Amino acid sequence: MSIELTIDGIELFKVPPRWLFLKMTTADGLEGWGEPIVEGRADTVLAAVNELKPYVIGRSAHDIEDVFQVLYRGGFYRGGPILTSAISGIEEAMWDIKAKSLGVPIYQLLGGKVRDKMKVYCWIGGEMIDTSPEQVAEQAKQKMDEGYHAIKMNATANLEWIDTWDKVASVVARVEAVRDACGDALEIGLDFHGRLHKGMAKVLIEALNPYHLMFVEEPVLSQNSELFSMLAQHAKMPIATGERHFTRWDYKQLFSCGGVDIIQPDPSHAGGIWETRKIAAMAEAHDIALALHCPLGPIAFATCLQLDFCSPNAFIQETSLGIHYNEGSDVLEYMQDPATFQFDSGYVERPTKPGLGIEINEDYVRKQAEKGHDWKNLVWRNDDGSLSEW
Repeated sequence: MSIELTIDGIELFKVPPRWLFLKMTTADGLEGWGEPIVEGRADTVLAAVNELKPYVIGRSAHDIEDVFQVLYRGGFYRGGPILTSAISGIEEAMWDIKAKSLGVPIYQLLGGKVRDKMKVYCWIGGEMIDTSPEQVAEQAKQKMDEGYHAIKMNATANLEWIDTWDKVASVVARVEAVRDACGDALEIGLDFHGRLHKGMAKVLIEALNPYHLMFVEEPVLSQNSELFSMLAQHAKMPIATGERHFTRWDYKQLFSCGGVDIIQPDPSHAGGIWETRKIAAMAEAHDIALALHCPLGPIAFATCLQLDFCSPNAFIQETSLGIHYNEGSDVLEYMQDPATFQFDSGYVERPTKPGLGIEINEDYVRKQAEKGHDWKNLVWRNDDGSLSEW
């Protein structure tokens, strides 16, 4: 006889450095975790989850698709980062409970494994405001020594609509320093965070073509998806985007524009596990690779891994494991067993435990939630005082 999995509780924890965790409980005594966070908008997402709770309490954690439909389509206004992140955290926790009740990892319920290990990449270089080419190269060599085959770094700090050649040269100098220090054995992703406008995007992409980049990410803002097909005419490296697209409906527009080679949905923003798996399948049908976005906490990372191991077009996974944030805790400090994520030569092993495959240290979560956080995005201005993209 199957367990009913009636949801009878949802609790939220705003924890350092900038995260929001969600704990779901059932009348049967099972627990599931999700991570419904928009960085810099934790209180707003928390309020959204609380508004959605009446539609979830009393439902079965088995009914993931129907609950998603109610939460998404049951309101007149749909989409956007706040609503879909709130839904994502709820949905992730439902999958965690459902798979635990059946004694299997989540990926087993999404078609089963397609690989045994997943390549990961890590960040270097900070925001590139004061980081020299020599410092970036040294950080990259250190990551190679730790076994990583791939890194990602911010390309630049703020840029104006049309900027100077010395800023272009500074971007190229950092990439060149890493390539000279590490050779082609290290894959390099370059993240522009949408800081470029059309004119500078063309200039910088062409300047970076000789350096064999793994990809350039968000060269322009997600709102300007129609520009990707034009930028693809200038690029000799893959173009990636997607962390600021939400649900299949955003991605439908992105795919129709063309020019994108890699999509980067974030399961904690895009609508949850099942919604992200649908997006990955859409990408596969368009011959587009998958590299899930995850600069977040351990629940979000575990969620990504469940999708990586059942998505044929996934090729690499972002991680913030091992980063000690100035504002708070390292990712692994929230885990009962920090060795849960097993890394070997730049790969993470396939999880085999039920649900998300992790056990959260709830005592530590509650202790950190007493501290909370008030993390905010930076506000950047150009030399003339005008606002710059962050």
